[in-house]
Amino acid sequence: MIIMAVESSCDETAVAIVRDGREIMSNEVYSQADMHALYGGVVPEIASRNHIIVISKLADSAVKKAGIKKSDIDAVAVTYAPGLIGALLVGVNFAKAAAMSLGVPLIPVHHVKGHIAANYIAYPDLEPPFVCLAISGGNTLIANVKSYTEVEIIGTTRDDAAGECFDKAARVLGLPYPGGLPMDKLSQGGDDSAYKLPHAKIEGHPYDMSFSGLKTAVVNLVHNAEQKGEELDRPGLAASFARAVSETLVPRTISAAKDLGYDKIAVAGGVAANSRIRADFEKVAASENIKLYIPPLKYCGDNAAMIGCQGYYDYLTGKTAESDLNAYATMAISEKM
Repeated sequence: MIIMAVESSCDETAVAIVRDGREIMSNEVYSQADMHALYGGVVPEIASRNHIIVISKLADSAVKKAGIKKSDIDAVAVTYAPGLIGALLVGVNFAKAAAMSLGVPLIPVHHVKGHIAANYIAYPDLEPPFVCLAISGGNTLIANVKSYTEVEIIGTTRDDAAGECFDKAARVLGLPYPGGLPMDKLSQGGDDSAYKLPHAKIEGHPYDMSFSGLKTAVVNLVHNAEQKGEELDRPGLAASFARAVSETLVPRTISAAKDLGYDKIAVAGGVAANSRIRADFEKVAASENIKLYIPPLKYCGDNAAMIGCQGYYDYLTGKTAESDLNAYATMAISEKM
């Protein structure tokens, strides 16, 4: 089964051609990061406008690079939630038009389920059940992946997402947007014990997290140093910050897997590209004899290949949509259409 997949939930426009859920025939991604860097964050109206400009050409390119004809496409999958509503609507409307013109089924895909599915692309041997930590600019959650389509949230952030926290810390340090990679580079060689940063715990909810206090602590440290004319150990602060985030995420994910009796965990989303988090997961998983799955960097960020993969498994369960499919800015991963 050949699926054309569309992803436009934020500031990447992406179209991929995926065969049988795991074979990536093409995967086109157009990033708007440079445009939004001027404003220090994503401007929704600019994102939506640029999705409109490039999505059709990107789809043509994906079909051409896959070496197929449009008539070979068996279904169209699209991210319909969650995300920036204007950006989502561009992708959803394009996918609806494509499915209608080709006379094929339309498959709505939840964005976070797509991130989890990125691991199926990277690891053909990976099958549910397992625990997955999904970490990005908009989401931070621990999921019990019971099957390819049944996912239960067992832990989540109570406030900021981990990726958003990285972006805010990068901004106050004068680093460019998006902040994940610049923060990672700055932290290399830094002393991760240079600054004592908070590690929040939610009483009675061992898998839940909070990052607002950590973000505020970094902002206050930088501002206080500037006001007093004190020299700031920037690499040390970046390293201490990465350590605090990792020490929030890794133990909770490992504990969730052990409590559920699973011997495998996966990590997904843009923040999964962080070198400290990856290294800590590798170290702890090895010591606990747990199999670890983290996708390569190209599948950590938003892409359409992961949407095509998840769309395939959704389709096998009969999940399709009609031409009245809408987009939703927020939607729980377990919520039904």
